[in-house]
Amino acid sequence: MTKEALNETQGLRQSRELEGHLSVLGSFTGTALGVLATASGIYTYLGVSSLLDDNGALSFFAATAYSIAVSVGIFVFWSYMMRLLPAVRTGASRIGLLLSMGLGSLAIVAMSSWLNAAALAGAAAVEQHLANTVQEYQTALERSHTIAISGQGLQRDVARVRQSFTDLSEQEATGQLSGLAGRGAVFRVLTQKSEELAGLEAQIASQTPLVDQAFAQGNAILSRMRALTVETGPVEARSVEFSEEAVRLAGIITGLRQLSVAPLVQRAAQDLSASVVLPQLDGRTAEDRTGQQATLESVIGVLTQRAETLRIAAEGVMAMTPPSDTAYTPISAADAVILYAGNFVPSWAGAIAIDLLPAVLVLILMVTQAAIRAGRESIPVEETMTLSEFRAAMRAVREVEGEMDQTQVKQEPLPTETDSPFEGPKPVAPVKGL
Repeated sequence: MTKEALNETQGLRQSRELEGHLSVLGSFTGTALGVLATASGIYTYLGVSSLLDDNGALSFFAATAYSIAVSVGIFVFWSYMMRLLPAVRTGASRIGLLLSMGLGSLAIVAMSSWLNAAALAGAAAVEQHLANTVQEYQTALERSHTIAISGQGLQRDVARVRQSFTDLSEQEATGQLSGLAGRGAVFRVLTQKSEELAGLEAQIASQTPLVDQAFAQGNAILSRMRALTVETGPVEARSVEFSEEAVRLAGIITGLRQLSVAPLVQRAAQDLSASVVLPQLDGRTAEDRTGQQATLESVIGVLTQRAETLRIAAEGVMAMTPPSDTAYTPISAADAVILYAGNFVPSWAGAIAIDLLPAVLVLILMVTQAAIRAGRESIPVEETMTLSEFRAAMRAVREVEGEMDQTQVKQEPLPTETDSPFEGPKPVAPVKGL
């Protein structure tokens, strides 16, 4: 046997072996495809149910109809692909069917896979949304508290300026500033500004308990919101309570932002030098009044400097980046799965795989059918026939030959003999022995 004949024999044997395997596998492939389609339909039903607000009979039938349509569509689509794609031989036909398979796969993902993912990881995705919202609220609360505390820190600046005016007033009382001991015009101006700053300092101090109380309440609400994120039970019910707590926390954050005293200190700094009530000079002599006037001018200069210092400090607090506006938005399980898809890659992979796994079977069938055709193409048809095929062919040949013999017998005329030119033909008697 030549090497070429040996290769042909091996290719034929391999082709028959593959055909036998395909025959066995084909006996349950349809059942397996039906199971996959049914499983996908079940998870699609769960995903559709999470999108419907109403739990009545109409919603039940709507979700059931959609899931059945998805199951039937998946089963029919992959049945077409398994039958047709491995059977075509031309490159154009294969490319066309492969493009059709890609388009159909996208359609399956669009109508089923994302709903499957919602059923598989919808509750976890909603919990992820709640956790992210808690983090956003915590950031906003801490930022508001930082700004409020920075505003409270202006109390030290105000106290320092107030103390400086108090010290100057004491010096004026002993005559160390204008040279006139007592409580004259300069002393009254210094006392006036010292009392204004003392009132501002007291007002700032009164805000401190309110800031601490608001921050403590906000942290308590955050703790409750975190507990709701990880509690057991339906996530929809927890989301409702979470929303109520979020509204309360948003109000506390807004109130905490309003407790900042930086705008108040800024306005007080502007008024510190602009609203000086100058008393009448009470010096006995012109020289005394001139000294008082010079001292008042110096005091007003000091007021302007101190006011500018307070204004810059207050504007520094006001320039701090405010917390971003945070609001909790309820979200469905399907939307949460799409929004946080990166966090649930395994669930998405499982949801897509249950729908697109038959694509792998189609590719396997394509490769197998190509191998079978490659093993048979170089061998004549008569050498690939099995014993049963050969018997059927022999029966067909006998039937054809029998029909041909009957047709020839019907078409042959009997031989005739003419006795006379005026008489018609007479039948010739058959010869005995023939």
